[in-house]
Amino acid sequence: MSFILSRASPCRPALRNALLSVAESRNYATAVPGKSNAFKMTGRTSKKKKVFSKKGRIPAWRSMPATQLSDPLFQSDNRTPIALPPFRPYNVDEEMVGKAVHFEERENDPIKFFGTPKDILLEYRLLSRRASVVRDVTVQTARLLDEAAKNPSKQTRVAITGSAGSGKSTLLLQAVRYCQDNEWIVIYIPRAKKTVDSTTLHQYDLRSQTYLQPKYALQLLQRTLNVNSALLTKIPMRRALTLEKRQIAGGISLAELATMGVKEPQIATQVLDHFMTELANQTTSPVLLAIDDFQAIYRERTVYRDPHFAHIRPYHLSMPRLLLEFASGKRSFSNGAVLGALTASDSQFPISNELITSLSLPSFLPWSPYDKANKSLMEYAKGLINLQVPNKFTLEEATAVFEVWMKDRSLSSPVNDESLLAKYTETGGHPRTFVWKGILATLEGALPEPDLSTPWPHLRELGI
Repeated sequence: MSFILSRASPCRPALRNALLSVAESRNYATAVPGKSNAFKMTGRTSKKKKVFSKKGRIPAWRSMPATQLSDPLFQSDNRTPIALPPFRPYNVDEEMVGKAVHFEERENDPIKFFGTPKDILLEYRLLSRRASVVRDVTVQTARLLDEAAKNPSKQTRVAITGSAGSGKSTLLLQAVRYCQDNEWIVIYIPRAKKTVDSTTLHQYDLRSQTYLQPKYALQLLQRTLNVNSALLTKIPMRRALTLEKRQIAGGISLAELATMGVKEPQIATQVLDHFMTELANQTTSPVLLAIDDFQAIYRERTVYRDPHFAHIRPYHLSMPRLLLEFASGKRSFSNGAVLGALTASDSQFPISNELITSLSLPSFLPWSPYDKANKSLMEYAKGLINLQVPNKFTLEEATAVFEVWMKDRSLSSPVNDESLLAKYTETGGHPRTFVWKGILATLEGALPEPDLSTPWPHLRELGI
């Protein structure tokens, strides 16, 4: 506390003497007789006697045992998973359209090792099982992949398009699980914008005159090995890999090659490039390269910068360039496909004019004939097939989604046909809006009925 006193104040001399006496006295606290926990201060030294030892100290915040948490609110981890058929190739047909399925947990689960987009991750954390709905476009994609298993990937380069929240990422994840069940080698990149948003280190390579991303290459090798180790063990490396100071002879399996890249981060980028070349040349297993946030690698500039602080183009970075080469058909798997899902709601990496032109999309941005197009990106985007996802659920599909959340006790409002039709009508059947603003909005509960006997709203809230 501070005091503001004028020079003529009669309290000023008394306050000055009091402050001087406090400053001259060096005993700010004195020991209290008979108190073992009192403070004793002598001169400028101070000693504090320890009362409680660390061993006998009771923590301030101690979690209650699970046996005492009997309220159903705390039993979310112990709830019984909803009964749904598994997502398997034999369940992907016209008879299963409009029915809910779930992704089984397994040791080499792509969801576990590669991850998922943020929106799907949040839904899976709320549900007791990772559920999805088989749609018409799911069956169409499965038939497309069946044909791609017999042809080079340059013939099946698909860009999944649609409005924001229409289910493009879910369809891509269904394609990954469908190919894995059919013994494909799957490489799933759920967030491709991480390759261009400057979240990993990069270094310039004089040999290739590009910027390498060794950390991301190492992570991709590790995840691909964890998911496809059984198939990669059966595929031998045909050509030797020559590095600066060593040479890796051919004949070893691709699983051993990937393990070398994981254990030696300094050669991870070169190992990944040779690993993808060997996958492209082998015919033992088809290969699926699935890329979410596909539009992020088709931007003219990335967030990475060179020593002159200029933006680096995506095809001058090792990871986006690798993805662009397979997406454009410049490099191709002997059997397989390349699928990419465009994100229409990303303001940092919107859909480029080159993709809009190549896929014949409606212009999301002001498009003028005077805007200059990047010739390199136009070459990388040439030949992509547009697979459009419907912007709304059918009533049958919406019913399946509604039943999944209803069985998982995620609805606080009355559950009946009227509430289903009301949510479906309010949201226009849009998939993400139907779930988050239609179904999950009921968790807030219904508003209490106002007491009209009290005239003023602020008094009714106080219960007066």
